[in-house]
Amino acid sequence: MELDFVQALHASTKRDYLARVTAHDKAAISTAAKMFGREYWDGERHEGYGGYRYDGRWRPIAERMAAHYGLADDATILDVGCGKGFLLYEFTQVLPRCHITGLDISAYAVDNAKPEVKDDLLVGNARDLPFDDGAFDFVVSMGTLHNLKLPDLWSALGEIERVGRGARYIMVESYRSEREKMNLMYWQLTCESFYAPDEWAWLFARAGYTGDHGFIYFE
Repeated sequence: MELDFVQALHASTKRDYLARVTAHDKAAISTAAKMFGREYWDGERHEGYGGYRYDGRWRPIAERMAAHYGLADDATILDVGCGKGFLLYEFTQVLPRCHITGLDISAYAVDNAKPEVKDDLLVGNARDLPFDDGAFDFVVSMGTLHNLKLPDLWSALGEIERVGRGARYIMVESYRSEREKMNLMYWQLTCESFYAPDEWAWLFARAGYTGDHGFIYFE
């Protein structure tokens, strides 16, 4: 099922799409961004996030997810592509007895994670999750899987399906019009999979993913 937890937060950020491609060498910056190091997370804005710092914006999203999925106070939660662990931290505030695990490709993000959750995060690749079958009550992946090329994306979908025993939610970048497609292409630095919503839905179904999904759009 398609569900939206994030678009309002995403749309609240103003973006100069043309400047992203005209003011700097975007190809070189994109190549560096795909290393997911300091520049991507905490460098200049044109290099990535421009400083990815905790500000509490993920708390309402954790609250809505916990309520929507009826997560128990002691739920086991996995975040695939957890970054610095901000969403997982919010789950610990919403569900004080929950058990969290985060995985991210970026050693920099894990090394610079929110201190309260840092010990629960590990470096790894979504295509090969180091967890047992059905290990988690809730598996979430936010803004991550579009960074994988199709073979790894296919594997990651199967892995998310495998390790979850309850709810699953994936959010990826997408587009509903040619304008949104161009904005996405102008803005993105790390995206490898560019699909419209119906294409994503087709891919999810063919890969055997049975959880929910949502999108962010570059309006």
